[in-house]
Amino acid sequence: MTITLSRLFDDYGTANRVMQELEAAGVPSADISVISSNADNWYTSNSTAVDPRRDRDRDGVDDRAEGAATGASIGVATGGLAGLLAGLGMIAIPGIGPVVAAGWLASTAAVAAAGGLAGGILGALAEAGVSQEDAHVYAEGVRRGGTLVSVRVPDVQRARVETILDRASVSIPDRGAAYRNRGWSTFDPKSPAYTADQVRKERDLYRGGSL
Repeated sequence: MTITLSRLFDDYGTANRVMQELEAAGVPSADISVISSNADNWYTSNSTAVDPRRDRDRDGVDDRAEGAATGASIGVATGGLAGLLAGLGMIAIPGIGPVVAAGWLASTAAVAAAGGLAGGILGALAEAGVSQEDAHVYAEGVRRGGTLVSVRVPDVQRARVETILDRASVSIPDRGAAYRNRGWSTFDPKSPAYTADQVRKERDLYRGGSL
């Protein structure tokens, strides 16, 4: 039996490292999907300029977007994780705004968004087997600058994959409680997208912890 495991990360760089670990552990790239906020414009499909502060390995590619090819669209263009990341593309999701996404879950959300379905990301998560309560927190987490990674794996591999995912992921119950303590209730697809400054402040709240 195949199951879907989803985790939220506070930024794309952290999620990318986890995806690399998943691939090294034998998870096919076709079974990995990523949806990442682009509220702070870390990814642009038509820009070749790289900020030196974002290219510490000096390979000419923004470290937060390693493997992303200029002008790519959603999907897997070549083999392996590099192929998945080369398939990164921009879509707009109601209530979240612009996101950088690739893979099977992203395709489902993109179809919903293209059809004008409010809260398309919630429908995509529900189809993947995520509970309604958790789906709202995941969607809100992406809205506030986070990155969602979803993985399809055989049930017998669940423990091994969860160990990799859980090393740097957000605690969904704790993050949901933190949101609610600040007046949030559920993800609203009619809410305005976060600005770059709002995302920065949001990340600062949780920096150094897993809430």
